[in-house]
Amino acid sequence: MGQIHQLIKQQGIDQARASSSDKLDRTCIDTAYAVMSDEEQRIGIMHAGFAMTALPHKDLGPETVWIRHGGNIKLRIESGTDIEDNSVGIPFGSVARMILLYLQTEAVRTRSRDIELGRSMNQWLCTMGIDNGGKTYRIVREQCKRLSLCRLTFYRSFSEATLITNGSFVRDAIVPTKGDRDSQMTLWREAVRLDESFYQSLIEHPLPVLETAIKQIGQRSAAIDVYIWLAYRLHRLEKPTPITWRAMFDQFGAGYQEVRFFRRKFHEPLALALAAYPDAHVSMDETGVILYPSPPPVRKRPALI
Repeated sequence: MGQIHQLIKQQGIDQARASSSDKLDRTCIDTAYAVMSDEEQRIGIMHAGFAMTALPHKDLGPETVWIRHGGNIKLRIESGTDIEDNSVGIPFGSVARMILLYLQTEAVRTRSRDIELGRSMNQWLCTMGIDNGGKTYRIVREQCKRLSLCRLTFYRSFSEATLITNGSFVRDAIVPTKGDRDSQMTLWREAVRLDESFYQSLIEHPLPVLETAIKQIGQRSAAIDVYIWLAYRLHRLEKPTPITWRAMFDQFGAGYQEVRFFRRKFHEPLALALAAYPDAHVSMDETGVILYPSPPPVRKRPALI
C-alpha cells in the first residue's frame, strides 16, 4: 500500500488532507480515500487491448487516423464520415473512455452485443460524475457520434504471426441523426449493438477495473490510461520490471514533442492512478519506471467474467 494510503489508514482522512502540499496531492488523497472506503466495489470491464493502447486525449482536428503502439499491440482508428461524407473526427478524452467503459461492462455482464441505452446509460454517466445538462450533454453526444462511426483495427504481433481484428466499436449508431436537443438525453436509441468482432475480442480479453477508481480519476484521461495499464500488467509480473522513458513515451506520450517534456509531466497521471490502485507497487528513477509484482485492483475475479 502506498504512502498516501498508509497515511489515511494511520492518521485518518482529515489529517491526511491537512498535510497535503498542493492541488495534486489533495486530489490524490481524496481519490485514495474514495477507493479505500468503497464498500460496493462495483466492477467495470475494459478490453485488455486498451491497457497497451488508447484513444487520444485531445481533439485531433482534421486528422483522420490515429495509431498507437504498446508492447505487441497496435491500434489504428480511422475517423468515420457523416451522410455528406464529412469526417466526424476521432473519439477522444475522458468522456469517450467512460462511454466505452459502460458499453463494454454491459456487454460482458449481459453476455450480449445488444446494450441498453437511454435512461440506463444516462443514470450510469451521472453516477460516474458526468451529468446530462448543457455543455456536457453536447460533449457526450459528440463522442457517441465519433465512436459510432469510426473504424478500428487491432494488431497483435507474435514471433510466428500477426493477428488482425478489423471492425468498429458498434454496428449501429448510438445517437439519432435527427431531432437534436441539448438539454437532456431523451432521444437516445433504446439499444445499440456492438460490432461482432469487437464484442468477441472483448469476451476473450476482458480486463476488470473498479468503477470507483475510474470515477475518481475520470476527469483525467491520461490517468485512466495509466490505471488500466497497471491493472493489466502488475499482477502478471514475476519480478521487478523496468520500463524505459522512451518506451513510456511511445505508449503514453501522445501530445508531447520530446521524451523530456513527457517525463516532466508523467508523475501527475501516475500519482492519480496509484492513488486509485492502493496495492500497486511502482517507482520511478532516471532511466524510467519500475513495475513490481502486485495484486490486481479487483482481487476476486467477478462473476460476470
